[in-house]
Amino acid sequence: MAVPQSAIGDKPNLLGMTLPEMTVFFAAMGEKPFRAKQVFRWIHHGGVDNFDAMTDLAKSLREKLPQVAVIQAPKLMTEQKSKDGTRKWLLDVGTGNGIEVVFIPEADRGTLCVSSQVGCALDCTFCSTGKQGFNRNLTTAEIIGQLWWANKAMGRDPKGERIVSNVVMMGMGEPLANFDNVTSAMDIMLDDHAYGLSRRRVTLSTSGVVPNLKRLKERCPVALAVSLHAPNDALRDVLVPINQKYPLAELLASIRDYLQAAPRDFVTFEYVMLDGVNDTAQHAHELVKLVEGIECKFNLIPWNPFPDAPYARSSNNAIHRFRDVLQQAGLIVTVRKTRGDDIDAACGQLAGQVVDKSQRTQQTKLSALTIPIAIHSAGATA
Repeated sequence: MAVPQSAIGDKPNLLGMTLPEMTVFFAAMGEKPFRAKQVFRWIHHGGVDNFDAMTDLAKSLREKLPQVAVIQAPKLMTEQKSKDGTRKWLLDVGTGNGIEVVFIPEADRGTLCVSSQVGCALDCTFCSTGKQGFNRNLTTAEIIGQLWWANKAMGRDPKGERIVSNVVMMGMGEPLANFDNVTSAMDIMLDDHAYGLSRRRVTLSTSGVVPNLKRLKERCPVALAVSLHAPNDALRDVLVPINQKYPLAELLASIRDYLQAAPRDFVTFEYVMLDGVNDTAQHAHELVKLVEGIECKFNLIPWNPFPDAPYARSSNNAIHRFRDVLQQAGLIVTVRKTRGDDIDAACGQLAGQVVDKSQRTQQTKLSALTIPIAIHSAGATA
């Protein structure tokens, strides 16, 4: 097994190594496998980034390690806390780029929303992250470093349990477009010597990179969420442009296949509610037919605004009518409670700090939309 290339200068960053990779690295130094396990536990279970603090290592090894390796997580740029307890950190990933990671406290869990890319290449028209353009994929160390940082920041509860209990790969970027680094990071999340999360407590959200969804089934099946947002190809081609490459029939077939290995026997369909665009009763009836035969639940997401967006949030009445159609068809439906919108930490609002290499921020694509979309005032209410 090759040692990953994620490094700081000429030194590999141990934060981004899985335990098997770290074992190979230590073996190359003439060290026994249990030394790799010790260091791995110190880093992830103990939150330690200083070799001198690893007190059960031989002094000679503690002196040797800083010469050949580093432990370096992204550095904090800013931190914000919402009135509802949601916390958002902007972390520095170099060359002028920052990524956003969000912690959402709930009564029975603490969920961390993790980013996988600097920006996003998919350009979904309703998403602030996509509007920022795209710079690069995050390394494994930068992905797992978000969880490492959050655990340090949040600490443990009075029983000694970590406050971060769940991870959702729903932050900036499309996780399946950064497949190798994301799956390696999830390997570390799941490892009992690191964070010990169950596959049911790690959720990957994708817009539909079908070939890599098939790879994920074999490589690292975790709970699955799919950003659906439309009941037909014509509308989804506009809202989620990757649909033009992997249309709904192909996506749904891959979901059925994935569920054969998934730790949960259902997929969560995420559906952002856009006023007059995708929120009518007719759209809801189309959805019922679309997902027939697929074990699923729907998460309806009131759209969260960002500057210059051409959409408005669906009214509460429209959302409830939409929900009722799905429920009457026997589907499980929740309406996501908006969290952290006062600090732009809600779904679709993560923008970070992106040095755009895609030149998307210099383009105006909305005028090229071929599907009529009703645009209403952002203040529309029921």
